[in-house]
Amino acid sequence: MKIAYDAKRIFSSWSGLGNYSRDLVRVLATYFPDNQYLLFNKKKSERGDAILKLPNVTFVQTTKGTLSRQLKTGIDAQNNDADIFHGLSGELPLRWNSKPIKKVVTIHDLIFERYPKYYTWIDRKIHFWKFKKAAVSADKIIAISEQTKKDIIHYLKIPESKIEVVYQGCHASFKEKQSEEILHQIKEKFNLPEKFILNVGTIEPRKNLLNIVKALKDSKIPLVVVGAKKTKYFSLIEKTVRLSGVEVFFLEKVSMDELAGIYKLAEIFIYPSFFEGFGIPVIEALFSETVVITSNTSCLPEAGGPDSVYVNPENVDDIRAKINFLWDNESERKRRAEKGLQFVQKFNDEVIADEVMKVYKSLF
Repeated sequence: MKIAYDAKRIFSSWSGLGNYSRDLVRVLATYFPDNQYLLFNKKKSERGDAILKLPNVTFVQTTKGTLSRQLKTGIDAQNNDADIFHGLSGELPLRWNSKPIKKVVTIHDLIFERYPKYYTWIDRKIHFWKFKKAAVSADKIIAISEQTKKDIIHYLKIPESKIEVVYQGCHASFKEKQSEEILHQIKEKFNLPEKFILNVGTIEPRKNLLNIVKALKDSKIPLVVVGAKKTKYFSLIEKTVRLSGVEVFFLEKVSMDELAGIYKLAEIFIYPSFFEGFGIPVIEALFSETVVITSNTSCLPEAGGPDSVYVNPENVDDIRAKINFLWDNESERKRRAEKGLQFVQKFNDEVIADEVMKVYKSLF
């Protein structure tokens, strides 16, 4: 088969959607090498260098013009004789010619519908229109969790038979063993404390860093945070940190390998997000053999499995109690981390590649 991808996120994003897109193409090209994988975008960038080195992955420059991603990419894929076009971030091109081509779209979440307060009115309208249009025109929809599948049915009014759940994986760095020497170098580079809990993710209200800081007040437990921080919400976090006396280390310019090491160095990974489409950081922590505290909401129990520790993200006392429970109990941390590593194998590369290929083959 010849499979075409809207590769905007592959070349433009270092975070969630970019990681999902790069990892998906990488695992498919690795485990199903007989297919051709075409990446359509206006231009390349270093973010896509690694997967473009794979022999069966090719960059194709989209025909230039106004709104070329929306109006030209689909037709370009058809003119390159693609059998399937896969939109990796909730969108599909708006125009097609008469050549046959199957259409797949991955929808990660519908947070703009569930939590409209985090979006402007116009952004919500645009997101809804794009996602609805893509969901209707697609032959198959990939939802990244059962929670997202339910939301697609509820908000977009799409029949269940059209939707397949295929979970996400994570970057290979989190599955690799790092030597004590490498971990020591990472610890020294970022001046990390001897013991700490870790939070990873964009610093925005939905991710709920504020309640972590409140829960740590008077605890003397250091917190390491890896995430973008130039927001109004970050200013609120800074103020709360000053008033509470919590020791917080905000890290910047962290490579994927370094992040993997920081996960391994942490005693606990904490992720009490109010809502997620999936929650890749939870998977990253489990592969790193670090025990997880996360929310009992949305899809997070799907990602965390039976041996992660769950909290009500609204309840600071609950978060505090669960942190203290694990912080003071090394044997419990180790037991849950070992069980979590067993559980997370269901998100391994080969499993995900097989599931996506089943979706592709079901179209013919």
